[in-house]
Amino acid sequence: MSANELLHAAGQSLWLDNITRKMLDEGDIQKYIDTHAVTGLTSNPSIFDKAISSGYYDEAIRAKATAGLSGEELFFELAIEDLRRAADLFLPIWDRTNGVDGWVSLEVSPELAYDAAATAAAATDLHTRAGRKNLFIKIPGTPEGLPAIEASIAAGIPINVTLLFSADHYEAAADAYLKGIERRIAAGLNPDVESVASVFMSRWDNAVAKSVPDELKNRLGLAIGKDVYRSYRTLLESDRVQKIVAAGGRMQRLLWASTSAKDPSAPDTLYVSGLAAPLTVNTMPDVTLNAFYDHGAVGEMLPANGGDCDAVLEQFAAAGVDVAALAQKLQTDGANSFVEAWQQLLGVINSQVAKVNP
Repeated sequence: MSANELLHAAGQSLWLDNITRKMLDEGDIQKYIDTHAVTGLTSNPSIFDKAISSGYYDEAIRAKATAGLSGEELFFELAIEDLRRAADLFLPIWDRTNGVDGWVSLEVSPELAYDAAATAAAATDLHTRAGRKNLFIKIPGTPEGLPAIEASIAAGIPINVTLLFSADHYEAAADAYLKGIERRIAAGLNPDVESVASVFMSRWDNAVAKSVPDELKNRLGLAIGKDVYRSYRTLLESDRVQKIVAAGGRMQRLLWASTSAKDPSAPDTLYVSGLAAPLTVNTMPDVTLNAFYDHGAVGEMLPANGGDCDAVLEQFAAAGVDVAALAQKLQTDGANSFVEAWQQLLGVINSQVAKVNP
């Protein structure tokens, strides 16, 4: 068995953090399903920005511009077309696992990150337009996004909570999810609404690379991961979650995101081998997925009690790293970077539209 298959057999889902129309047309995504144990897919504005900037979508953009579409409306038409195709590829997995796996994700406009009402409305609209039961709508887990997550789950919309960085962020996102499920139970509705909570990993180590001693480099992300996983396992075993399970619901799954190593001196599979754990998802770009397939190794699973994370985090505190403050900065910076990618993406689309409608 490949390392990917061994990791999947250990209880972790491997998802692809990429999508392009070219990958769909040339069968790359189906190949990853068939050979690399991939059981789902995620996307974000940065991924679509790179894909559309490649020029591969120019003809489709011109056709839609001729039909009168522009800006966000045109982009979402392109994205939904791609994600429908991807969702159909993963649907047999979704059916086989009863909705545990086989998901794809589409993000709401990043410019809505601080507007809860508009975010919830956009989530409902995009999910309805896509018309695929195995499509997550991604909502940032910012403080302003949490009410939108709760409202969307209460409305029965499957949600991928994104831009989480710490155990505190995760717990707030999980609480919003559980509140949404509890509202459905109180209203006599089906509580089985799927969700994942996406915690970004490699950005931690990238943020402190120049400010900590060599012995602490590339250790913060995994320590944060252990801390988050401890919170996750504690919540899984709580009375609150068990009551929901007894009512027919299920727990939101923990997803590791941003799992490509940014430091060239670090192992390229650092955030795959180091975050192996049952009941979780690891979504990774092609380069990391292929690296793990080629030379990855599955070691010990993450400890449910957090292992040495407290001791390691104390070392970072002694080195001057304020983890809580850094988590907030990473979330804010992440939201801003997605807005920048979004604006660049719309700029590319609008330039193509201008050529058609000068």
